Amino acid sequence: MRAPSAGAPVSALTVVIPVRNAERFIDDCLRSVLDERPAAVIVVDGLSTDKTVEIAQGYGVPVISDGGRGVAAARLIGAEAASTDWVALIDVDVVLPPGSLRRLFEEVQSGGYTALQAGLESTSGPGYWGRALVDHHRSGRSRYWFGLVATIFERSTFLTHGLDRSFASGEDIEIRWRLERSGAKIGVSDAVVVEHRFADTFEFALGQFLADGAGLARMALKHGWRALPLLALPSAAALRGAALSVIRGQPRWLPYYAVFLAANSFAIGRQLLRQIRRTG
Repeated sequence: MRAPSAGAPVSALTVVIPVRNAERFIDDCLRSVLDERPAAVIVVDGLSTDKTVEIAQGYGVPVISDGGRGVAAARLIGAEAASTDWVALIDVDVVLPPGSLRRLFEEVQSGGYTALQAGLESTSGPGYWGRALVDHHRSGRSRYWFGLVATIFERSTFLTHGLDRSFASGEDIEIRWRLERSGAKIGVSDAVVVEHRFADTFEFALGQFLADGAGLARMALKHGWRALPLLALPSAAALRGAALSVIRGQPRWLPYYAVFLAANSFAIGRQLLRQIRRTG
């Protein structure tokens, strides 16, 4: 398939945006996506109770429901509804700079990728927890890991491999493992960077930590001993982040890393205990 010419609409690409109670983000996300002129945009809603659906419908894009089954199911439902050969999975807290979708699409095709994620530049509001999340993601190693936040995927391959719908978080790690073992070419772009926004409340950060910890535990339960090292990731990330905070003269981030480690560890333990009880 030939890459689109400069300035042309990305006519072989459908954008899928999973949403749930995202009224604070969806306006900017949808506007930036529509400005890229993809072939189609599909919003998949997870039973929002705020104005998310109303705002999306105001842009004239189709909105379908995932029935509250979670982001993994939403991404699959959107990809199944697409009619193009390629899909772009764009999270609702992402804003695309002008021309970024076309440039990422060109890089996918010229590089022979099965899937390619844009680089992520994290931002937030003025609150402590949002700024701490931004500092963590900008300085952490995870920013270079392939994920599904702003990713162009060959649709048939995505649907063939699928996503484990039991994962509330971590499904991107799980599919990355399977794709790498199948020999698919995946990666994170150095040339194309998009804005990834965080809410700046404690509740938002805690929700991220608990979901991530549960996802790591599910990886270990599903893939066995090969995935056991993943359970050490929160400890390693917290120690690294705390050390960098001290070295850089930024001790204000130390409480963040303490809560990050405690919440991830709690979620891992809870998920493992639930599995033991089910099988005991």
